[in-house]
Amino acid sequence: MQHKLFITIFTALFSLAFTASGQKLVNSPYSRFNIGSMEPAGSFRTQGMGGLSIALRDNTSIYFSNPASYSSFDTISFNFDFGIDYSKNILSDGVSHYKSDDANFDHLLMGFPIMKGWGFALGLVPLSNGYFKIAETISDPNTGIYSSYHAGEGGFNNFFMGSGIKINKNFSVGVNMSVLFGQIKRTNQFDFADYYNGFNNRTTENIHLTGINFTYGLQYTASLKNDHFFNAGISLIANKNYNSNYDYLSEKYTAFGTIDIMSYVADNTKKAYIPGTLSMGISFGKKNKFTTGIDYVTTKWSASVIPGASGYAADTKSFLFGAELIPDKFSNYSFMKRMEYRIGGHVGDNYFIDKKTGEQLKEYGASIGLGIPLRRTLSKTNLFFDFTRRTGPSGSILPKENYFTLGISLNIYDDYWFRKRKYD
Repeated sequence: MQHKLFITIFTALFSLAFTASGQKLVNSPYSRFNIGSMEPAGSFRTQGMGGLSIALRDNTSIYFSNPASYSSFDTISFNFDFGIDYSKNILSDGVSHYKSDDANFDHLLMGFPIMKGWGFALGLVPLSNGYFKIAETISDPNTGIYSSYHAGEGGFNNFFMGSGIKINKNFSVGVNMSVLFGQIKRTNQFDFADYYNGFNNRTTENIHLTGINFTYGLQYTASLKNDHFFNAGISLIANKNYNSNYDYLSEKYTAFGTIDIMSYVADNTKKAYIPGTLSMGISFGKKNKFTTGIDYVTTKWSASVIPGASGYAADTKSFLFGAELIPDKFSNYSFMKRMEYRIGGHVGDNYFIDKKTGEQLKEYGASIGLGIPLRRTLSKTNLFFDFTRRTGPSGSILPKENYFTLGISLNIYDDYWFRKRKYD
């Protein structure tokens, strides 16, 4: 009965996640380009540690960035993780500030063992967000006063399923199959104050991407003295040509409704090329006590081919690092000692580059997190807070973003899922 109720709740949440995914309404001008603003990958446990995950593995969490980690699931366990987050962006151009915020679905994950040393996981996670709104009124000596309006909506997501298996005492391998889907719609509009003597202009474009890709993972783990461990991992998201539908419409109109189509392009024959991502990481710690680690992530975004966004992407290299401490995981007297305390940071490149100036956007930030254990179980609530700054190089004219994210997730671990009960 309990399992039937859980499956019903999971199905409802999964349907809700498909409806809500990719629609975070946090305004960023950098969402105008490429496939939008990239979302951080990982559960809230990893995001509290700066986002590192490539060399992490344990029986109570799902580290989908490296599918080799699924081999660590217990033989009779079940993992479920559902998260929502709240984000606030403060945009500054050195003179004025603009704020926007929104709360939304982040991820839905499920994992379980097939047999000892062989696990399976699936989930729905966001890839990018394409929402933005920019409006201003401009006075030009040649054209007069006009208003400029730019907006975007939508985003891209990945539904994945994968498996990881332990091939010997130290090595595990895994693979995820992911289905990318979603679309972004962008509008650029110019309206003249002198609507009697001028034509207004509006362009709209839609980018729709679909396709199947694979992520390959490898992990090495070594047990050291006194319950210490050392892990190393590598993960590769393959480069991929995705099916794309792209349409572009440019039209002019007046305040009286006259419309003249100036240009229209509809193309579903060209492929959108998204390059592969290589991630490497190491971690060291003591079982049920502490974990530390660092990841290196790189993507050759300059080779990407994205309809309507040629030349705005640059190669990226990033470092993610963090730590987790559990004072006494099995304490019978202190709730605070059973809690998991996390801290981390990240520094590197954003894939947006200004074509006119050649300036590439940089990112750096810090995060903290908590794992709050639920009573008499290994399940927990994960909280994290992240501050990320996006800015150009010194002296850059690129707008600066201060991006704040607060997330909460429910991580359910049931080690009786596959046991047959005598009583229902």
